[in-house]
Amino acid sequence: MKDKKLPLEVVADNLGSFTKPAKCLREMVAAYTDYMKVAEVEGTKRREINAWEKTTIAQINANRDLLIQYLDRSFDERAANFRTLFSVVDDALASGNNHQLALALDSITEIAKSSPFFELANLASVQAALGDPDHEWTF
Repeated sequence: MKDKKLPLEVVADNLGSFTKPAKCLREMVAAYTDYMKVAEVEGTKRREINAWEKTTIAQINANRDLLIQYLDRSFDERAANFRTLFSVVDDALASGNNHQLALALDSITEIAKSSPFFELANLASVQAALGDPDHEWTF
């Protein structure tokens, strides 16, 4: 005799074939939902990184501009000081004033020994000096 299935078993087999595609569809929807959540989180992270990048680049550019401005001013001041002191040296040589010559050469030596880069160690003081129109640039 053939093994006959009871009507309830037939219904259960048929139900199994209908639930498998539904289960597969649920899993696909769940996977897609998880993907969308991860994509949103990663998109947010990417936007935060881009904002950080823009802020950091702007800060670097501002510091660079500050540094260039400081160096321009300090080297301009040094150049003016050297011109003045060499003019004093020329006058002292022309007049034969050895005392004035010695003082001018000593001043030239002291200015040459100092470096405008030394003060850059404290960028805050440089920034304050650049913001102060009455600041006297000495070297």
